[in-house]
Amino acid sequence: MKSFSRIYFFVLLILLLGSTSFGDEFFPPAELQRLGPDVKQAIVVHGHGPNDLTATLSVWQRREEGNQWQNILPEINAVVGRNGIAPLGEKREGDGRTPSGIFSLQRAFGYGREVKTGLSYQQVTENDLWIDDVASPQYNQWVKAPSEAQSFERLKRDDDLYKYGIVVEYNTNPVVPGKGSAIFIHVWRGPQQPTAGCVALSEENILKLLDWLGVVNQPVIIVNKEAI
Repeated sequence: MKSFSRIYFFVLLILLLGSTSFGDEFFPPAELQRLGPDVKQAIVVHGHGPNDLTATLSVWQRREEGNQWQNILPEINAVVGRNGIAPLGEKREGDGRTPSGIFSLQRAFGYGREVKTGLSYQQVTENDLWIDDVASPQYNQWVKAPSEAQSFERLKRDDDLYKYGIVVEYNTNPVVPGKGSAIFIHVWRGPQQPTAGCVALSEENILKLLDWLGVVNQPVIIVNKEAI
């Protein structure tokens, strides 16, 4: 009986150790295994439930040795679209939902002349527009004013929401009219204030991401409708 108890104890201990994280060594999300070998950095966003405006963001770097993923930062609180995260392939223009899927991160923008980042960064002015007019041939493109589009966002806003921004390459290549536009990671209004479809974080946390991200690492963002 004592021998059985010892065996049970050690089996239980192994199971617990296998599901526990120590320091920055968290068990990588299964989605990371779907990424190609050239992808060295990944941000994973999990929604908190159907139509919930809040989410959790985790940050991962692929190790050179062993091809393993390592957690880089503590989990980050985020907000998403006012109507939650859309199921895969169901995002539409103006629906207030954040698209789910895997998207490249290559470009960043902001109000300042420069920012510490390994992404391609551009300072924006009042002439920088992102077109959300479905009927426009410039739909879901970053252009310079003037434009004949009937609807667009100015990337230099009167508030700080786009003080720092990262372009999520959703529906950018190819562009499909009506499937959604202007999806960014940007500064939030607050921890309970949703977006029109973007992922938003505190200014402190978006600066951490910008500092860490680099084009040479082929970074991506993975957005899931619900936590796993």
